[in-house]
Amino acid sequence: MRVTFYVVWALFVAGAIFSLVRAGRRTRRQSQLMVEWPKASATVTGSTTGWTSGVGSSSRNLRHYPTYQFTDPQGTLFRGKSEISLVEQPLPGSVIEVAYNPANPQESLQVSSEPRTAMGCLIAFFGVFAVASFWFIGIFPLG
Repeated sequence: MRVTFYVVWALFVAGAIFSLVRAGRRTRRQSQLMVEWPKASATVTGSTTGWTSGVGSSSRNLRHYPTYQFTDPQGTLFRGKSEISLVEQPLPGSVIEVAYNPANPQESLQVSSEPRTAMGCLIAFFGVFAVASFWFIGIFPLG
């Protein structure tokens, strides 16, 4: 019976590692792109809303994704939507910094260190959770 617990634990850890590596690569790729791309000040035009997943016992929460517009050095207007969600609805007219692809200015990303911070917290959380659950399986009384 204990072997079953260890197999389930190993599958969970493998899935968590796969997800963290995939998200980490995406975050790193976006960070590298933002370093190379030119920056522009963008004006928030509004927001789109979405819900958090409400996984487990947590409740679903409304999140806001800013929509923005910016101009390139030639004065051409471009629009975009941030991938970074906010709890509070952003104020139209406020300014955020974006990085845009000079070859295709339709592709832009909001400049923020938040995704990297979140990745660091997730890695620490899953590491502690994996060690604690492995320890718990070892001391779990089996009838």
